[in-house]
Amino acid sequence: MSAWLSRRAFGLAAGASAVLLNMGNTMSETLTERSEPQPRKVSFPSGDGFVVANLYLPEDHDPSHRYPAVAVGGSLTSVKEMMGGLYAGELARRGIIALALDYRNYGESSGAIRQYEDQTSKSEDLSAALRFLKTRPDVSGTGLLGICTSGGTIMYAAAKDPNVGALAATAGMFSEPSFMVEMMGKEGMDQRRAISLAARKRYDETSVIEIVPAYEPGNKKAVSASASEYYMDNSRGGGVRPWRNEFAVMSWEGWLEFDPVSQAALVKAPALMIHSDSAAFPNQARKAFERLAGPKELHWTEGKHFDFYDDAEKVRESADRIAAHFHRTLA
Repeated sequence: MSAWLSRRAFGLAAGASAVLLNMGNTMSETLTERSEPQPRKVSFPSGDGFVVANLYLPEDHDPSHRYPAVAVGGSLTSVKEMMGGLYAGELARRGIIALALDYRNYGESSGAIRQYEDQTSKSEDLSAALRFLKTRPDVSGTGLLGICTSGGTIMYAAAKDPNVGALAATAGMFSEPSFMVEMMGKEGMDQRRAISLAARKRYDETSVIEIVPAYEPGNKKAVSASASEYYMDNSRGGGVRPWRNEFAVMSWEGWLEFDPVSQAALVKAPALMIHSDSAAFPNQARKAFERLAGPKELHWTEGKHFDFYDDAEKVRESADRIAAHFHRTLA
């Protein structure tokens, strides 16, 4: 849940009830999705709409060879040109077919309620991405990679989709309702549910989507009121033109119920989790890892949360382990 992070703090941005964790300074060297290899834009059906994604093929791709294939999802409100595309490109360099997607309601994908956070819809999109990948004759097996919020979202898909042959999460956000209560308090939860229901009613009656900033330092209405330097920096995520710093208010009700920890107990596919003490809520990551029901590996490393998004050294370290995991489990 890339929301709620800053240079010095990762907070569950709930106004005065935000809880802050030390996040550290931005690293100087970053990677960008504009580097080689260049992706090919594709689209495929999902639910009642369609998903648009960027497809990255391994260097020296041989159509007669079969490769592991992985669908990649990014942080809250992110689009395929951000950290999802960056990791997809890095995996392609390591011999994996990778698909960075825009979830429905985001980016170039379909969806009437723009910037709407819905784990059911996102899980369907991940499964649709795997079905798309399985139609390719050059695919040996299919898996999922989730960064930040999508580290939790992939648990929903992996819990029920047999096409998830393996999964990996880096700097994942692993929430659960009791954790939200602990962070926000019952009053804060009730307030957000109330404004979410009111926003849904307004949309149903007028088709108006009520929007607040996803990230805005000092704005208590934003999902993250902390510094969130990755998103505030135009040389990093904030400069990705398709990205919108917006969150549909009616998303709050579902977002408060985000529960990848309970889903993890249903996941039997081989899993890799990469995390650190300075990434998003490390105790929740440990808890989710303990619940995983299948073969699993935990790589506990160093690095601030946003380092896992675009710091060259940290992304390459993570990509090396993720690629090795998928080559081992999907070949």
